[in-house]
Amino acid sequence: MLSAKSLFQEILDNDESFRLFCSIAASGESQGGWENARIAALVPAGERHLAPKITRHGADEDKHGRIFNALMKKRALEPVPVPPETDYTMLLEKHGIGLAHEKLKSDEPLTVPDIVTYLAHSRVTEQRASEQMDLLRKHFADHPDLGRAVRMISHDEDNHLAYCHEELLRLAYAGHGRAIQRALRECALVEIRVYRDVSLAVMAHMGRILGWPKAKSAVLAAGIHAVYAYERLAGWRRMVSLAMPERRDALGGPATSAPEFA
Repeated sequence: MLSAKSLFQEILDNDESFRLFCSIAASGESQGGWENARIAALVPAGERHLAPKITRHGADEDKHGRIFNALMKKRALEPVPVPPETDYTMLLEKHGIGLAHEKLKSDEPLTVPDIVTYLAHSRVTEQRASEQMDLLRKHFADHPDLGRAVRMISHDEDNHLAYCHEELLRLAYAGHGRAIQRALRECALVEIRVYRDVSLAVMAHMGRILGWPKAKSAVLAAGIHAVYAYERLAGWRRMVSLAMPERRDALGGPATSAPEFA
C-alpha cells in the first residue's frame, strides 16, 4: 500500500534516491540562508529591529543545509547537482515571488514594501516547510539516523512560521494590511503551482532511480495533481490567514547550533 511513510522509507533505503533528496533539500536551505543574510544587511532604517531576527532565520536555514549534507556524509555520499526542475527556491524567484536576487545583490537599502514582500513569501513557504517536516516528524521522529535531524528542523520551521505571523500582524496594524493580503494571495497561488511542478519532477527522478513501474508513477502523479486541485480550490487559504502565534518572539534569540551534525 502506498503511503507517505512507505514512500519516504523507499527513498531513504536507496543511496542514490536519498542522495538526491538530501541534495535538493540542502541546496534550498542554503539558498534561503543566503537570501535572509542579504535581507538582514539591507533592512530599512525604520525596521532595523528585524535585522537580528532575519539573521537568525538565515542562520537556521544554513544549519539545515549543513544537517542534510551531514546526513549524506554519514553514508559516505557526495551531493549531486540539483536538477533545475526540482529547484523550488529558484523556480519561485523565476515566477516573481519574493525579492529578486538582483535586488539582494545590490547595496541599496530595502523598503517597507520589500519587507512585506519578504515576510509574505516566507509566511507561505514556511507553511509548506512546517507541514512537510511535521509529516516527517510523525513518521521518523524516532528513526536512529534521521530522528534528531527531523525533530530539530521541524522545531525551527515552526518558529519561522510563528515569526512570520507575528511580524505580518504588526505591519498590518501599522497600516499595511491590504498590501499584505495582496502579497500573500499572489504568493500562495504561485507557490501551490510551483510545488505541484516540483513534486512531479522529484517523483519522476525518484521513479527512474528506484525503477518504479509506470502504474505506481501514475498513481503518485495523480495524487500530486489531486492535492493541487484541492489547494487551487480552497487549500491555499490556509497559507494566507494570520493569527497571533502561541510562540511569541520565536526568533528573538541566537540560532541554536547543531554540533552533532557539523
